[in-house]
Amino acid sequence: MADQDVGKAGRVAGKIALVTGGASGIGAATSRLLAAEGATVYVADINAEGGAAVAREIGGTFVTLDVSREAGWQTVVTRLDSEQGRLDILVNNAGISPHDDYETLDLEAWDHIMDIVLRGPALGCKHGLALLKHSEAGAIVNLSSIAGMIGSSGYASYGAAKAGVRNMSKSVALLCAERGYPVRCNSVHPGSIDTPILDDDRRKHGAKAITGRERLIPLKRLGRPEEVANAILFLASEEASFITGTELIVDGGFTAR
Repeated sequence: MADQDVGKAGRVAGKIALVTGGASGIGAATSRLLAAEGATVYVADINAEGGAAVAREIGGTFVTLDVSREAGWQTVVTRLDSEQGRLDILVNNAGISPHDDYETLDLEAWDHIMDIVLRGPALGCKHGLALLKHSEAGAIVNLSSIAGMIGSSGYASYGAAKAGVRNMSKSVALLCAERGYPVRCNSVHPGSIDTPILDDDRRKHGAKAITGRERLIPLKRLGRPEEVANAILFLASEEASFITGTELIVDGGFTAR
């Protein structure tokens, strides 16, 4: 009976979690899963309508956050401190994924992508650690991408930013270990996942944009947001208590070649 009660409690029961980009896609799936597994979830996004809807659905709290703005992070962390007194799980998920290449590189677009995809998680780690280091068992999960591990001619800015997220995660993991903080930090690297980010490809290129991706994936399909959320939950939970500074790839075998 005791074992059954433990199972019902959830894998992150009693934890306080903050998920950026929580209004849709992987962020929404992660928010739902963490809540279902017992966490109190703060859903952060610039999309107030979508983020508030997810928060209502899961019994969580919505907070407006532009991840590229340091003042926004300071406000959210201050609120978490006031309302909860701690933070146990930080999921740096917010991002964009436009196409560009180095021959036609637009530096304004480059800066915008870097601000959201790389600066955002960096600020999250910086300000989140103020609370996470006081957790009994804190965890940061940063969303990188397989584009941060392998080259891609059509994702110049995005790939560079996601590679930065991968390295940053390792550096944060070492910092926490060296300073004795009870905080682990890891990165998750999705491949082609069926989220709203792919809708732009669908609009521009139609069904062939998706079938072309699927042909390149050994499992012959796109991933689902819930499948990435499962990986995030694992790294955020105590099941991964001896895992820090590493990456978990969720790509249907694409990078196995």
